[in-house]
Amino acid sequence: MLERKMEKLNVDKVIEEFEAMTKDAERVHIETLKKILEENGSAEYLQNLGLNGRTDPQSFRDCVPIITHKDMEPYIQRIADGDRSPVLTRKPITTISLSSGTTQGKQKYLPFNDELMEDTLQIYRTSFAFRNREFPVGNGKALQFNFSSKQSKTKGGLAAGTATTNLFRNSHFKNAVQTMQLKCCSPDEVVFGSDFHQSLYCHLLCGLIFREEIQFVSSTFAHSIVLAFRTFEQVWEELCDNIRDGVLSSRVTDPSIRNAISKLLKPNFELAELIHEKCLGLSNWYGLIPELFPNVKYVYGIMTGSMEPYLKKLRHYSAEIPLLSGDYGATEGWIAANVNPKLPPELVTFAVLPNIGYFEFISLGDNVDKIYTEPKPVGLTEVKIGEEYEIIVTNFAGLYRYRLGDVVKVMGFHNSTPELKFVCRRSLLLTINIDKNTEKDLQLSVEEAAKLLAGEKLELVDFSSLVDLSTEPGHYVIFWEISGEPTEEVLKECCNCMDRSFLDAGYITSRKINAIGPLELRVVRKGTFQKILDHYLGLGAAVSQFKTPRCIGPTNNNNPENPNKDLQIPMKKTFESQENYQKDEEKALPIWDLGSPLYDSYELVSLSHHIERHLMILPSLVGSRRPSRKFCPASDAVPAAVFLDSCARDNNGRSPTVYSLSEYVKERLWKRKRRNGIGRKKVKAGVLLCCFHFHKSFGL
Repeated sequence: MLERKMEKLNVDKVIEEFEAMTKDAERVHIETLKKILEENGSAEYLQNLGLNGRTDPQSFRDCVPIITHKDMEPYIQRIADGDRSPVLTRKPITTISLSSGTTQGKQKYLPFNDELMEDTLQIYRTSFAFRNREFPVGNGKALQFNFSSKQSKTKGGLAAGTATTNLFRNSHFKNAVQTMQLKCCSPDEVVFGSDFHQSLYCHLLCGLIFREEIQFVSSTFAHSIVLAFRTFEQVWEELCDNIRDGVLSSRVTDPSIRNAISKLLKPNFELAELIHEKCLGLSNWYGLIPELFPNVKYVYGIMTGSMEPYLKKLRHYSAEIPLLSGDYGATEGWIAANVNPKLPPELVTFAVLPNIGYFEFISLGDNVDKIYTEPKPVGLTEVKIGEEYEIIVTNFAGLYRYRLGDVVKVMGFHNSTPELKFVCRRSLLLTINIDKNTEKDLQLSVEEAAKLLAGEKLELVDFSSLVDLSTEPGHYVIFWEISGEPTEEVLKECCNCMDRSFLDAGYITSRKINAIGPLELRVVRKGTFQKILDHYLGLGAAVSQFKTPRCIGPTNNNNPENPNKDLQIPMKKTFESQENYQKDEEKALPIWDLGSPLYDSYELVSLSHHIERHLMILPSLVGSRRPSRKFCPASDAVPAAVFLDSCARDNNGRSPTVYSLSEYVKERLWKRKRRNGIGRKKVKAGVLLCCFHFHKSFGL
């Protein structure tokens, strides 16, 4: 039966179709926009924009504005409240998807329809085809930590749930997925169970029962897999008892789950003893997954972005088993598939499917004019390798030129479609003054400091952060949950290490002049982040969509309508950084000093935009007219060696190449000198003036 189902999906044909489509990506992409506009041109939203039946890209860009979710909220709310007229799409929207709410502190309503379902299946088919070519699986089962929350009803009677819930509860999706992957070892009653903890326990139990048949382990997010095996560490003896006696634990009270598991669970003394022996033989649970499931081929799930901090623990559990990253999408819809499954999660790229939506890209390198005007997006095939962009999405579900908020880097092309690397969310994570630290910056700082825990054989369980403006000056607060009890000396050094590991130029400058106070490390009680998860589950969220909030922002703690505002985080210990940026002259050289300070590539990217602004206000130095070419640091001012790719960075994730500020400005002006005929003396003067203006811009 399984073999017949697997034969329904012709893997070679899927790959062949993908290759043909991506070789002609521009034509396919334009045709996709035409289909979207022809299908939904009669919708109220598009009618009001004056397209008048036009479906070409230029008319679309001229008439349709770039928007955010805030702009779409009134339209989506009308649909949720029962408006059956063609508001955003010609055909009525029948289902609402809910975002996780862990980023903004509030779940967003987003339209979901049959077209998005088909997009999902196409992404699944494409990635499965490439994955199965590299890592073929035999007959067997999959240990999938899937959890589906209940769908609710909106005021207008529409079904509403997380994107994964809407998929898991769709019969067409379930039938289609069975043609392309192994059967889950857990019965549906476990997936759709009302209590997450009971479902997780039974997922683990089912995996052990079918341990010889398990071909891969997966979940939507890496966090869920790590959470599952951390739970296993606590309940493994109880699981062995259940298998030995053939009786399910009393912790599982859901009648439907108990009935389903009772049909699978039979007394098996030998299996229980084998699992018990293997667990006792492990050193700190290293290699747990291959020990429990000897035939597993890989571990699969989304492992980029906010999931990266869990990779270390996941590798600990997986040992030599490959980690394969899932595809790239959001609640708003899918974008790209992982067609290079052999790449490690840190280097994984995603090939855009040009027929599932119309995608535009706002360059984050062109920041000269962005200060005054919104930059013009470029098309799918117009992006440049090595540059970073924010994605704009247009899809069949009623989103038109929608700012997704993700930053991606173009790493190359698969035929003529770009291969993207996820970088971070566009919205700033931590900012007080002129500092701008993203989720990636926070992660790098935390990882650097967490290395100090290794000496005491401890590990960082999870982390979050906030900006504390209740003090003057404001400062960063980092929350840590640690597996054990480190000494206060170690924690103080961890705090200092994090403070000096934020390399954003604005942060360093603000710390030097005391515009930002010392970083604060708050150690929380054991189990705190589990309580945060439980809190979100209690609000109706699904664990398969949960992402630890890396920043408790203003929308998470000050919004009176926010259900998370009463979530209290209990503290064990608090430490304040003793890193003195002002008194330690070796670490606090003024950034306008032309002789000494060196900057790595991260700082140069930040500094370059400020420097460029001051170059532009020195017409006597750069010529009487503005240069026609916009500023792009990677290709114009700084040698390419400074902008090394992430795969060439050192263990801290930062480029080992450094470049002095004075040399940087000199080379930038020397470029202008060659182009505009500026003399050497003016170049030298420009270095001084530019740094002087840069110095003044920070109020130093």
